Amino acid sequence: MAPKRPKGAGAFPQPVEHPVPTPPSSDALYAALDLGTNSCRMLIAQPKGSQFHVVDSFSKSVQLGQGLEQTGKLSRASMARTVNAMRVCRQKLQRHKVERMRLVATEACRRARNAQHFINTVKRETGLSLEIIQPEEEARLAVISCAPLVSTKSEQLLVVDIGGGSTELVWIDLTNVPARERPRAIMRLHSGFRQDPGPFAAAKVVDWISVPLGVATLRDQFADVEDDSARFALMSWFFEENLEKFAPSATEQDRAGFQIVGTSGTVTTVAASHLGLRRYDRTKVDGLRMTSDQIDTVIQGYLKMGVAGRRADPRIGKDRQALIMSGAAILQTLMRLWPTDRLSVADRGLREGLLYQQMSADGVLEDAPY
Repeated sequence: MAPKRPKGAGAFPQPVEHPVPTPPSSDALYAALDLGTNSCRMLIAQPKGSQFHVVDSFSKSVQLGQGLEQTGKLSRASMARTVNAMRVCRQKLQRHKVERMRLVATEACRRARNAQHFINTVKRETGLSLEIIQPEEEARLAVISCAPLVSTKSEQLLVVDIGGGSTELVWIDLTNVPARERPRAIMRLHSGFRQDPGPFAAAKVVDWISVPLGVATLRDQFADVEDDSARFALMSWFFEENLEKFAPSATEQDRAGFQIVGTSGTVTTVAASHLGLRRYDRTKVDGLRMTSDQIDTVIQGYLKMGVAGRRADPRIGKDRQALIMSGAAILQTLMRLWPTDRLSVADRGLREGLLYQQMSADGVLEDAPY
């Protein structure tokens, strides 16, 4: 049957031609916000060559997941703290006139029964739209942010992102990728772990896992254990139990070609303690390589300090002192289980991955000169 003409029309309406979207200018600003179980963090950056230049940043401990383990819901107090932090982020976004942004929430919002109510509250109170991302995308974004730290000698790579509510681990096989192309092959994972690499040699994701234990959730599991050393040992054991199905098959002879890259506040705090920094310096921490023995020495030092000593240590800080031992338990367990005695420290993670993803999609980054 022929379509009917609209009444009063002599002819069918002509299709409207929509203008082709204009590409972003070279001075366009991008924003990435990561709302985790413990912290709200944002970066505003401008593309610069194959990287980006950070124009402004924000970080605040909001403890969004406080009480979530017991109730299954985000509390009114934690939501109020987070909304206040999001208001500050909105002011920064408006001040810099940022139009391209991704604002994401992770494990706490994935688990909370009232997450949608919270998302709606943030939208109503701040005008900002949060999206809850799934574990695979969270892991993928952490991986691509660490690409510049991947050694051309690495044949097997484990990227570890220790968050507040979960820990993402991605195991990648680089043996089929030419050595000088390995960091670039990691960057190409931004479109998915199972993407078609086209004409390029592909980094193969052997396995990945999101363990619902991060620095806050693992701490909460053993909050009733008073003895510091006993609590640390129990946290290590419990995390290892949750890794039972994600065990390496690599053997001792593979050690030379195996690299672990760790990204999180735990990893950077341990690195700062190892270096004895009086004041945190990202340029000294990002890219640092630490041995297992050096990591163990720092962690043993934390245990000797006790709660009061850790609270007073400027390298740990008041916000992180309650979480550093659960993070240390995760880190030490991973170093014991995987066939390497060195860790590459990454002061980068989800926010950087979000920026790389947006800029890559817009075509405003030059090919990385790895």
